[in-house]
Amino acid sequence: MGRAAEMTGTTAGFLRALGEQGLITPLRSEGGHRRYSRDQLRIAMRARDLVDQGTAVDAACRIVILEDQLEEALRLNEQLRRDAGDPEPTADT
Repeated sequence: MGRAAEMTGTTAGFLRALGEQGLITPLRSEGGHRRYSRDQLRIAMRARDLVDQGTAVDAACRIVILEDQLEEALRLNEQLRRDAGDPEPTADT
């Protein structure tokens, strides 16, 4: 956890808070140590940026979750359009 906190520019307590909010759920090693994926570290850094801008931790977690959901929905929409053979949407549609 200390290495993950160092990599993200946060503290172990901040990473635990993100876990308590359900934003990230690290895997556990056999020895019980938390193991974070690169994606989880990316998410933690995004949350840290929001908190640094004055957003409360719980609100930052919700924002990051909503951003990820929007990104996934846009990706899925794009895939469905391609599969259906629809042209790319334009700025005025």
